[in-house]
Amino acid sequence: MSKRALITVADGVEDIESVTLIDVLRRAEVEVVVASIESRRMVTCARGSRLTADAMLMDVLAQEFDLIALPGGMPGAQALAEHAPLGELVVRQAKAGKLFAAICAAPALALQAFGVLKQRRMTCYPSFSERLSGCTFVDQPVVVDGNCITAQGPASALEFALTLVEQLRGKAVRQQVADAMLVRP
Repeated sequence: MSKRALITVADGVEDIESVTLIDVLRRAEVEVVVASIESRRMVTCARGSRLTADAMLMDVLAQEFDLIALPGGMPGAQALAEHAPLGELVVRQAKAGKLFAAICAAPALALQAFGVLKQRRMTCYPSFSERLSGCTFVDQPVVVDGNCITAQGPASALEFALTLVEQLRGKAVRQQVADAMLVRP
């Protein structure tokens, strides 16, 4: 059965985190829908890279996804946190027991704002950990707590993406993708 992932983007999301998620999930043959929360499909990332989303988030809100992933970066993560329809979508995803994930500032800003981190072990960009409440910050590159996967930042983007592949498609597919990209243990 084919797996579907939604990656939400906004102006100011982190370039490496966004592109790494899209690339690695597609290498694992996950159907990736990149959706913009802006008023246009083209977004400008934090370091100036331009991404053209596949869709507008408002047009895919009724669709089902096996994973919803939020890149970090500023001010992108804050924009994601302030987007009410995205918040409602992530809350539904979490309550349904489906995978949701965020990296860098997005766990502390968006997932915290959406109220889906309660009683969870998680990580984020370390300087954002002081904004957390009701959850346990773990100083590790990637943390999996049930259906919630979080990561610390640009340097952990590849490990984060491979962890998402493992959660969606299993360890064997994760290993195949990692081997093809020459990721060394």
